[in-house]
Amino acid sequence: MKVKINGEEVVLEKTVTVEELLILQKVEMPDYVTVQINEEIIERDQFAVRPINAGDEIEFLYYMGGGSN
Repeated sequence: MKVKINGEEVVLEKTVTVEELLILQKVEMPDYVTVQINEEIIERDQFAVRPINAGDEIEFLYYMGGGSN
């Protein structure tokens, strides 16, 4: 099935959960990533059960703090 991850088309062999997708995509710092699917932020406690569906648009987001004047 085809999905878009961070704007790039990716083909997945089977349905996976958000948690499995993070592993498959070798996401750096998975404990710090926010996952957005079809413009909806997915709660971390849903990662193990939320399936990725054909046509989903997924964004891996990292919020960085820091900087000062």
